[in-house]
Amino acid sequence: MAEAAAIDASPLILLSRSRHLDLLEAFAKPVWVPQPVADEIFRRGAEDITVQAIEHTDWLVTKPITDTPTAILEWRLGAGESATLALALAHGLEAIIDDLAGRKCAASLAVPVRGTLGIVLAAKQRGLIPLARPVIEDMMRAGLYLSRKVLEKALRRVGE
Repeated sequence: MAEAAAIDASPLILLSRSRHLDLLEAFAKPVWVPQPVADEIFRRGAEDITVQAIEHTDWLVTKPITDTPTAILEWRLGAGESATLALALAHGLEAIIDDLAGRKCAASLAVPVRGTLGIVLAAKQRGLIPLARPVIEDMMRAGLYLSRKVLEKALRRVGE
């Protein structure tokens, strides 16, 4: 397990909505939620499951962002992606982010990155879940978009 990681809104929302937030804890503890990401999520209202997760999960820790490097700002990412990458870069953390442009920015800065799908596949490979397909399907019902081709390729990588 990594010491800590920084997470963007999309993976956090998908993992909590699909009731698989516990998988995240197997990869990083604590998981730092940049303040702009928390602000985005809290706009959803107090009844939202992800808002409740941030408020009641001790290993989800909201962190302020004091400076976003120009190298990140030049990518013109959303506030959440930029903050997640700034926090990861500043503290040598893995970034948990799904946005393609954000992932490319992370690669350009040598910031380790993992997406929601990567968490599920790694959980299967580590024996934390018996099958990846039902978890991915839960996440797809919660809003994760994957083409059939990407889904099948991912499942083949873990022997399903």
